[in-house]
Amino acid sequence: QVQLVESGGGLVQAGGSLRLSCAASGSVFSGKSMGWYRQAPGKQRELVAAITSIGVTNYADSVKGRFTISRDNAKKTVYLQMNSLKPEDTAVYYCNYRYNLINWGQGTQVTVSS
Repeated sequence: QVQLVESGGGLVQAGGSLRLSCAASGSVFSGKSMGWYRQAPGKQRELVAAITSIGVTNYADSVKGRFTISRDNAKKTVYLQMNSLKPEDTAVYYCNYRYNLINWGQGTQVTVSS
């Protein structure tokens, strides 16, 4: 049974930072591209960052230069370092495979106050 568990969200002021973690269990991890997604209230879920199995990254324009995705294959964990946070970054953040998505986890809430 594949499971992805997100953590690290919280309430932060604009300009602040957070680091999200996503731990994978019961799954193939090291050979898979992974992504961080977010869903704001009333909006569709969107991909904000992705990382290939060898560490090549790409980002949505809205977070480029502020967010950094990384992974630790030994720990089966993917991270999202979020700096210079803005109120519009407020959303529930999820991780999943970049392709062939599996069931979504519970996500982690990020709230950025102005």
